[in-house]
Amino acid sequence: MGPVSDPDGKANDGGGAGDEALAVPEPRWGAEFPYRWDADDLASRRRLLEWAVYASGALFAGTLAIAALGRLRPPGSAAVRAVARASDVPEGGALYFGYPGPEDEAVLLHLPGGRFVAYSQRCTHLSCSVLFQPERDRLYCPCHEGVFNPLTGDPVAGPPRRRLPRILLRREADTIFAIGMTP
Repeated sequence: MGPVSDPDGKANDGGGAGDEALAVPEPRWGAEFPYRWDADDLASRRRLLEWAVYASGALFAGTLAIAALGRLRPPGSAAVRAVARASDVPEGGALYFGYPGPEDEAVLLHLPGGRFVAYSQRCTHLSCSVLFQPERDRLYCPCHEGVFNPLTGDPVAGPPRRRLPRILLRREADTIFAIGMTP
């Protein structure tokens, strides 16, 4: 397109003063290298290293605080609580209850010979619920096919490598009490 003439009759090639108001700045993403060297002083290597050291120290201090809080209450200390009457659980049967808190799942087993044992119902692999299967004489985790020995709580098959936490029991007359836990 050629020069356009003004009403005065002068040629206008598009470079006049009126074009400055219509000029659109080039977007930042369109620049060949959009980072300016003067902005490089805002984050030096030394400042980044200082930040990393402070962040590491804060994480370490947080870990120590959590470990200290975990030591305040010994692992075996839990409230004494009546679980069931011994006559309510038939031999070879199981009773599911909450211990040490109402949301914590646990299972009481009445083994042959009149012996009672109780375990946390939370699988040591990925915390799925463990179920007692009396017909196969095992504690079974359906999530990943984990199997535990009902006499000891030790893993027998599947991915779990640690035993189930055992709940300590005390029997007074016909009542069974949960008195603590062992990892």
